[in-house]
Amino acid sequence: MNQNAFSSFVPPAQQAGRVIHEPTIPLPNPGEGGPVYPGNDAGGGAVIPLPNPGEGGPVYPGDDGMTVEPVIPLPNPGEGGPVYPGNNNNTPGGWVCPGGGCGSITILPGVIGTVWPGSSRTRFLNAAYGYSAFRIFVSNRRYVNLLNYASVTHYGQVPSGYQTVTVTGTDGYVYIQKTMPFQANGITTIAIINTAGGLDLLQITDSCCPPSNGYSSFRVGNLAFNTTPLDVLMSDGRVVYSDLRFKEVAAFKRIMPGTYQFFYADTNLTAMPAHLDIETLDSAWLGVYPPHETFGSLYLNVVSNAIYTVYLLQSGSGRNNIQNLILMDR
Repeated sequence: MNQNAFSSFVPPAQQAGRVIHEPTIPLPNPGEGGPVYPGNDAGGGAVIPLPNPGEGGPVYPGDDGMTVEPVIPLPNPGEGGPVYPGNNNNTPGGWVCPGGGCGSITILPGVIGTVWPGSSRTRFLNAAYGYSAFRIFVSNRRYVNLLNYASVTHYGQVPSGYQTVTVTGTDGYVYIQKTMPFQANGITTIAIINTAGGLDLLQITDSCCPPSNGYSSFRVGNLAFNTTPLDVLMSDGRVVYSDLRFKEVAAFKRIMPGTYQFFYADTNLTAMPAHLDIETLDSAWLGVYPPHETFGSLYLNVVSNAIYTVYLLQSGSGRNNIQNLILMDR
């Protein structure tokens, strides 16, 4: 608490026709916020109790009177957050699911951005089925305040070199602590995954050749502990990846823009040559299931110049109960 804050406090004057909002007592530390301008709502008050540093509070809703709730937890600096919506109700970020709805598919767009010299860019993904939300620390600095299952953070800067990553519950219980290398100028995803003995951290490189000539990049990673080796195939018979095992993330392939339907199955089919691109799927094959037992499917509209990573996550306690988590980066 900044004790000097009290010495500068002067009770607000009562002005005719104007409502003055009293400050929160005790006053917050610098950066913790306090009462904010309520717009045209004279009843806007302070957040009680005040949030921790960086967690923010209510934001100015503009002239339309629409209440804009803060994101809890707010992202790290530079990762965005709630914004003034103007006089419309557009979703912040402007992302709209292709075709007007994503169904059970989660699409999380992101921007890889520039890596600061001497640092690494990384994001964290919660693929640990059956656990409550996590907090994540990198070398004793809180990096993520709350990460639910099947959620992923934006990329953030981490100093290069060996850093200790700690995953705890919201009650402070330490689930796993692991020292990991962070390469200078590297781009990685660190996934929290299930294992037979509890939890583990899987570091995945996200380096990829920039898409060009209208193509995009595509890959699939298996983070579902309850799966057998799976093939990723299309209904026209092409096998994109074969025998994708738990903790295996396939290499990127070039993919043409268009509409695709992928299936997950256990077959004895041979995968297409690694150097071949994924060409468009004839619309006649959409909705046609392959002649094999499938454990799940993916319907995806691919746009140009994007990087797609599809992670298979556990969706139930049964064998091969899986769901899709789609990350689209640019």
